[in-house]
Amino acid sequence: MYNILQDQKLRNSIFDLLIEAGDKIMTYYRSETFETFQKEDKSPVTTADLASDEVISRGLAALTPSWKVISEEKALPEQKEQKQTDYFWILDPLDGTKEFLHRTDEFSINLALIHDEEVVAGYIYLPVFKEMYYGVKGHGAYQHIDHSEEKRLHVNSFSLADENLKVVTSRNHIDDGTRVYLEKLNNPNLISMGSALKFINIANGKADYYPRMIQIMEWDTAAGQIIIEEAGGSLVNANTGEPLTYNKPGMINPYFIASGKII
Repeated sequence: MYNILQDQKLRNSIFDLLIEAGDKIMTYYRSETFETFQKEDKSPVTTADLASDEVISRGLAALTPSWKVISEEKALPEQKEQKQTDYFWILDPLDGTKEFLHRTDEFSINLALIHDEEVVAGYIYLPVFKEMYYGVKGHGAYQHIDHSEEKRLHVNSFSLADENLKVVTSRNHIDDGTRVYLEKLNNPNLISMGSALKFINIANGKADYYPRMIQIMEWDTAAGQIIIEEAGGSLVNANTGEPLTYNKPGMINPYFIASGKII
């Protein structure tokens, strides 16, 4: 299996790409001069989403020309249905478009490398905070501070019977199914936040548990899953308890639970 950590030039180029795309997003965010459109599924997309997508997709095509890039903003229907072979990138160029529009600062760029049905590397960049996180299968999860400094990430260990577990929930999408899981916990401390920040807060130990009983797409979870797993936690199918798999027809995820280490 390809180890992206051994390719220092590619690794650093990916960091630089995400930072460049983040700067593009922030130009729109600060100026508020952007257009908003509605996609077929009624969700919003902005010119900031598209600008970020262009930077990253073009950069990845140059860096890894033999690996396809499947992006939320450009994925063709046949790409969603057709199983990809070998390695490919999966991209959400602006995760949390509603957070971007509502100016909560809680949006991210999510990029993951998939091999067969498994995530082997993932990157999450938070443009407002200029924070970069990544995980590589078998090699740990880190906050990348610069090309010479990194901080390893570790999840919390806990029992589901513990009182006051820190539980992250979506700012926009809490539902009855999620509430059922919350009712099973012992007086949890609920923290609402947007986009992939929920995954990051589990990976760095600031949160413990994240139940999600609404279907979302593979590009929403792939990077967060490998970062949480490599920090010692898990992201599993809520019904089977098995880790989420990728490269599925339709690219739709089942309901899931992301968490630190449950003991």
